Amino acid sequence: MSRTWFITGTSSGFGRHLTEQLLARGDRVAATARRPETLDDLAARHGDRLWRARLDVTDTAALREVVDRAFADLGRIDVIVSNAGYGLFGAAEELSDAQIDAQIATNLTASIQLARATTPHLRRQGGGRHIQIASVGGQVAFPAMSLYHATKWGIEGFWESAAAELAPFGIGVTIVEPGVSRTNFGAGSAVLGAPLPAYAEGPSGQLRAVLSGDLPPLPAPGDPARTAAAIIACADQDRAPLRLTLGSDAYAMASAALRDRLQALEDGRDLAHSTDADADADADADADAGPADRVGH
Repeated sequence: MSRTWFITGTSSGFGRHLTEQLLARGDRVAATARRPETLDDLAARHGDRLWRARLDVTDTAALREVVDRAFADLGRIDVIVSNAGYGLFGAAEELSDAQIDAQIATNLTASIQLARATTPHLRRQGGGRHIQIASVGGQVAFPAMSLYHATKWGIEGFWESAAAELAPFGIGVTIVEPGVSRTNFGAGSAVLGAPLPAYAEGPSGQLRAVLSGDLPPLPAPGDPARTAAAIIACADQDRAPLRLTLGSDAYAMASAALRDRLQALEDGRDLAHSTDADADADADADADAGPADRVGH
């Protein structure tokens, strides 16, 4: 069945691959980008099945206007894809205030505002789907990426809550967590903080050398076209998976991080219970109970 999609950040990367594949299969796409002219070739090929608008997602007023116009022009939009974003690299101390504000505005606040702008339309039409392009960096964290991780962990927390809010309206939510893919996310679009000598020999300096080409690039097993196809396929499912982990590296990193986190939680079980208001009474009851009474406690 043909669907209509609204996608941010369509000039390159996953956004471009999603737009190409959706148009090729006969869907309609409302594509937004800072430079919508990058989609001229698709417009020539697919005509009015491609709706375009210029959009800086950090301009909330413009975002709302574009969303309202897209729904007015297209009637119904089935899937909203929040894809626009970029990476900010460097130790936290190396980043400027302006860089921090811009990273949060693009990767976190804009995604939240897109959800707020589109959800009323989805409710009125009786349902739909939100797809958030996040990252395995929403489950794991590496040095020299603190602000990037802050936005990705933040948007995962937002959607964990919002997914439960929206389920009664027939609106599904999927958080996509790709690993390192062969897009221009790294060296091509990276923003770096100003280097400080104190960090030159540490992880921040090493990552800077990778991004500048002084060291070999990081392995990038992810195929962006296959990733886009998997995202499209998830929207075809009747029930939206809350998370979609894509890439062998993403699977390995996320599973290791979750195992380590669970083990740390288990290691702190007794301490956690000891801070309850009735902890002393429970401890006394355990001391008075026989072995059979304590089974399963």
